[in-house]
Amino acid sequence: MPADTDVLIHRARSGERLTDHESMQLAAHTALEPLMAAAGEIRDRGHGNIVTFSKKVFIPLTQLCRDVCHYCTFAQPPRPGERAYLTPDEVLAIAREGAAQGCKEALFTLGDKPERRYKVAREELAAMGYATTIEYLVAMCRLVLEETGLLPHANPGVMTRDEIAALREVTVSQGIMLESLSERLLEKGAAHYGSPDKKPAVRLQTMRDAGELQVPFTSGILIGIGETREERVESLLALRALHEEHGHIQEVIVQNFRAKPGTRMADWPDPTLDDLLWTIAVARLIFGPTMNIQAPPNLSPGVYQQLVAAGLNDWGGVSPVTPDHVNPEAPWPHLDALRDRTREAGKLLHERLAVYPAYAIEVDRWQARAMETPVLRVIDAEGFPKTDDWAPGELVDPPRELVDPEVAQRSLAGLRPLARTSELIAEAERGERLSEDDVTFLFSARGADLEAIRAAADGLRKRVSGDVVRYVVNRNINYTNICYFKCQFCAFSKGKLSENLRGAPYDLDHDEIIRRAQEAWDRGATEVCMQGGIHPDYTGRNYLEILHAVKGALPDMHVHAFSPLEVWQGAATLGLPITDYLRQLKEAGLGTLPGTAAEILDDEVRQMLCPDKINTEQWLAVMEAAHAVGFRTTATIMYGHIDRPVNWARHLLRIRDLQERTGGFTEFVPLPFVHMEAPIYLKGRARTGPTFRESLLMHAVSRLVLHPLIPNIQVSWVKMGPDGVKACLNAGANDMGGTLMNESISRAAGTLHGQEMAPELMDDLISSLGRTPQQRTTTYGEPPADRVAMSYGAAELSAIVLTPAPKWERGEPLELVRN
Repeated sequence: MPADTDVLIHRARSGERLTDHESMQLAAHTALEPLMAAAGEIRDRGHGNIVTFSKKVFIPLTQLCRDVCHYCTFAQPPRPGERAYLTPDEVLAIAREGAAQGCKEALFTLGDKPERRYKVAREELAAMGYATTIEYLVAMCRLVLEETGLLPHANPGVMTRDEIAALREVTVSQGIMLESLSERLLEKGAAHYGSPDKKPAVRLQTMRDAGELQVPFTSGILIGIGETREERVESLLALRALHEEHGHIQEVIVQNFRAKPGTRMADWPDPTLDDLLWTIAVARLIFGPTMNIQAPPNLSPGVYQQLVAAGLNDWGGVSPVTPDHVNPEAPWPHLDALRDRTREAGKLLHERLAVYPAYAIEVDRWQARAMETPVLRVIDAEGFPKTDDWAPGELVDPPRELVDPEVAQRSLAGLRPLARTSELIAEAERGERLSEDDVTFLFSARGADLEAIRAAADGLRKRVSGDVVRYVVNRNINYTNICYFKCQFCAFSKGKLSENLRGAPYDLDHDEIIRRAQEAWDRGATEVCMQGGIHPDYTGRNYLEILHAVKGALPDMHVHAFSPLEVWQGAATLGLPITDYLRQLKEAGLGTLPGTAAEILDDEVRQMLCPDKINTEQWLAVMEAAHAVGFRTTATIMYGHIDRPVNWARHLLRIRDLQERTGGFTEFVPLPFVHMEAPIYLKGRARTGPTFRESLLMHAVSRLVLHPLIPNIQVSWVKMGPDGVKACLNAGANDMGGTLMNESISRAAGTLHGQEMAPELMDDLISSLGRTPQQRTTTYGEPPADRVAMSYGAAELSAIVLTPAPKWERGEPLELVRN
């Protein structure tokens, strides 16, 4: 038997799924070391170096219960003069204290159907206007969500399908412990005798209904209450079967029994540590790498490293506010201590929501419509909660450990990056093309892995471009904000035809465009960057006329203008092939093209973000044609809205592949989504932009993935802010883009970082990092000395004139020009 189970352990370690029969054989395996070694390795494949917890507040809505579990001190009979339920004010007081302490989860735990046993419960519910405890629970979950923003998780015991559905509208997840599949425990003298809601079939039906209703669900087993190891394995297999059918079991808790004074099991022995470790390890082997396996830390103080070694990846909910009302004798560990003990086990402690990341990120499947926006507002691109208030364009300091590499290294002392991270970094440094899975993996980096990627990108930057940081003195001219496309992220376009109706529509006349270009020239600019909305009246001739106007007045001014969308639309309106129209633009004086309108080069995202825009293939086709006729262009990505790391990976690899064919991209420009005024955010369908960690990674991973084909990685000061710029310049970026003079698009979306960063400010920021500032031309040449000299001490800009377009304050949607 030991030899047979050793083979099973080896197969599970190799990634095979053990059958039910094979899993049952593990019950006879007593050698703990090989089990734990295999479980730890399997866990690392699914969760890497991360161990999670939820920062919660515990709300015991009622401690009345119709069941009489013989180990429980939570359930209490009615007491004269005491209420059966917390009042709404009491519920809110607990929730508000939790919110003030940074909690994100409101855990509602309560006894099972007390109104079926106690008259006082029925009367109190009726007095408040509710027929059942679940009905009152639904109301309190809604109250807490609306008043505090905490995300409710409910553990009300056995539920009907309708009750689960009602709770789904006001919770992000629900749960019920299976505890044990053993019917023996219902017999007289056993732990569950006299507890009708502990019948395994009844509890499994609740879980089955939750799966059919697509509710993220928590369950688990309670060990040491009289069950055998075989029965534990049977219980775990029952949970696995439900999960494989519906995919909704988000975590499996392995909870160890603790005898409590005053209960009928007060003298019952607690399970040993080895028994707990064995059960955690077997659970990991049965469920594989991706399942979340949890053991409550307050029930096993002092042995955290061993619990991690056994294969767990989650500590459950930990509250800085409320006690564990189910195990009041076991205080929660302090979060700093939990973080330290987790680090001693070689793992990074990371916060999660009540709903786990895989379920949080797929809100359209796993959340009711009413819960989608509350979840999206607080998560990052992988479904983890945002743990700081930074967002692109806002005047909020980013986390110091992500800005200052020295602080990062101190906070990560003792932690090492995963072997896969180091291997991928080495491949990228050699200039090898990484796979989509590999790039997606790099974007998931946290802790020591993030720091390793940042440091490698910074080293590669130094190797490629030294300590010089370049920028161009330029002016943005957005010639019209009238647009008949309905991009869901855009707060710039105006008029009845646009999604965003704030602000007046304008269409600059040529005199104003020339005036702005001349003023820029007088202030030392070498470039004007011109883009605008897709005006319904514009044809390709309008873009040519704008070029003639600027180049006629300022023949030496470089014109960087017209995204692939404008080129596509211009060619289509004139009935010309793309290549022919690009040649006309070149003859009219166009110097280079901006790589905007790319957003995310993955139609999976584009069909929701900008469905009427050119698709991925069309964007790439315009750029390839532009490179073929001799244009150099930039490439961009606009990230942090409805996208995910896999979409970023596809985008980067498509840019890399095109660059390998053409060599036409001068730089890559990450543009974090500014959410504040974006229509898709205001509709509640987007996140609040990328996190600072994601922004740092975007620059660092871009440096690695695009090496050696694109040597310049640019950071947007108008979106990242000064501290963000510094962090990105230490994470692979070597370019700060342009001084801009006027910045309209990000400002319309809500950024507060200004419209111009004058050369003096550019130089000061760059020099503060010990780098060398250097002005450049659009194509990374050296600007004339007189241009550089004129850029310093420049006069204040004159007030801009926005040529009004009253015709476009009203209108009906027009048919888009598409081929």
